[in-house]
Amino acid sequence: MSETQPNPYTETSPVVLLVDDSQFVHRLLEARLRSESIVLSSAEDGKAGLEIAQRDEPSLILLDLDMPVMDGFETLRELKEDPRTRDIPVIVLSGMNSSQDKVAAFDLGAIDFVTKPFELTELRARVRSSLRMSELLRMLAQKAHIDGLSGLYNRQYFDEKLSSEFNRTLRHGQSLSIAMIDIDHFKSVNDTYGHPAGDAVISGVANLIMRETRSIDIACRYGGEEFVIIMPETDPNQAQLMCERIRQGCEHLAWSRHPARNITISVGVAGTGNTDTVTITPEGWVEMADKNLYHAKQSGRNRVVTTGLDGTHISLAQAG
Repeated sequence: MSETQPNPYTETSPVVLLVDDSQFVHRLLEARLRSESIVLSSAEDGKAGLEIAQRDEPSLILLDLDMPVMDGFETLRELKEDPRTRDIPVIVLSGMNSSQDKVAAFDLGAIDFVTKPFELTELRARVRSSLRMSELLRMLAQKAHIDGLSGLYNRQYFDEKLSSEFNRTLRHGQSLSIAMIDIDHFKSVNDTYGHPAGDAVISGVANLIMRETRSIDIACRYGGEEFVIIMPETDPNQAQLMCERIRQGCEHLAWSRHPARNITISVGVAGTGNTDTVTITPEGWVEMADKNLYHAKQSGRNRVVTTGLDGTHISLAQAG
């Protein structure tokens, strides 16, 4: 069971990863936790469990201590040292019952320690409690990463997600694009109509971006009147189409504070259809999108400029 079981990832079904070398324990918990409305993912050693946790970021990990390849203590240590997995709650399941083992597990970051053979009713209660705590922590973390004015993710969240999303996409050899968006002549909106009007423009453009992007996209307020979108599984042509929809939508928005003045945006996109050949860094990718944004500004604004990472794909879209 070194691979995850087929599972329907949904917002209402949290994923629980069981890392244990006993197939009996896997069969037992799969049967007894079925009524808990969770998706049970499985690994039979610490190394495989660590890889699955890094890839899928489950809501909770049930971790055995005595396992081949990589034992539970080393697995727990690596889980808590990795930014991708350090916040995932871990319940240790172990046949070892010494105080020393318990102290070591808690010192490494476990939130609970259950001794085998465990009482299944108690284990179910502990799983439910840990999942509730995990959800509350997720909600608090998400709130801390939301920009108050735009409702999009903030710059801090973008900086945290850029590298992990880049590496995840690279591992799977998938397409990926990044868009930098800037509101044209934004300073003159503030100067002419006041800062409340400028705030309304930022909020309105952000709402448009949220409507046009997908659930897998990561849309953030980059700073001031700039936005950035990470678009997984999206090649440059697809990214350009999405950004062109956003550009056209912005051009036709009505503004109550200045109905006679339209608001436009300029967009720079950098992307690739296959990350297998990518040698650029995540920061270099953003820099290329920013250069395309500058090109869009210098070319007259209100347009989308898109290039592939190899420099061969260049396109220009604009009003009219």
